[in-house]
This record gives sequence, structure tokens and C-alpha cells, in this order.
Amino acid sequence: MDDAKKEELKKKLTDEEFAITQEGATEAPFSGEFYNHHESGMYTCKVCGAELFSSDTKFDSGSGWPSFTEAVNREHVDLIPDDSGGMHRTEVKCKNCGAHLGHVFDDGPSDKGGKRFCINSASLCFEQPK
Repeated sequence: MDDAKKEELKKKLTDEEFAITQEGATEAPFSGEFYNHHESGMYTCKVCGAELFSSDTKFDSGSGWPSFTEAVNREHVDLIPDDSGGMHRTEVKCKNCGAHLGHVFDDGPSDKGGKRFCINSASLCFEQPK
């Protein structure tokens, strides 16, 4: 990322949002705005506004982060192998802007495909239906 883009994002995002979306940090469990959020609508990328997750696929995983069974469109996210922190995971990034969103695991509801997209609230915005 060039310096001008980095400075623009630092003005737009909080320090935590920047650390999560641009540096791959993770918010503390049970601390995010959307972990216990139950309104109907669309979760979008905090950085670029791309539609990422529908409230229809959100579920309470007990993990402390917003969890979804699938992306609204798999073409909107990149899934990247991540072996950092001494564990094997799959990172989820916004395909449009490259923002780090969280990770996807294979321990979601079996009747919904078995995936748990574990996403940082700080990487999301929420839009209610119009």
C-alpha cells in the first residue's frame, strides 16, 4: 500500500479498525459491536463498502465474534491459508480492497455447510434493508 493510501485510511478508520483491516490484528472476543447483533440487513466491508455477509447467515457460535455460515457471494471474499500464530487457519479478506476480515473454520452448523466465518466487528459496517 502506498503512503498516500495508508494515510487516507488512517484518517478514515480508528486505530483498531486500521490494525485489524490493514495489519491482520484481531479484536478481543465479546468486545465487537456486532458479536451480539440480531437486526436484519447486510454486513459490508468497513474499508470499501462491498457486501460481504447477510444477517440471514449469522449465527451465535459462542466464540465472541460475529459468525456467519457463508459469504453473501464467495466472489466477494478471498480465502487464504494462514499458518501464523502456531495454528493452521484460513484467513478471510475482502476481495475488492484486500482488508483482513477474520478467519473461516470447519466447525459451523453441519446443516448449513459446516463453515464458520469468524469475522471481526471492526472490519464491518451494517446496512439495514431500504
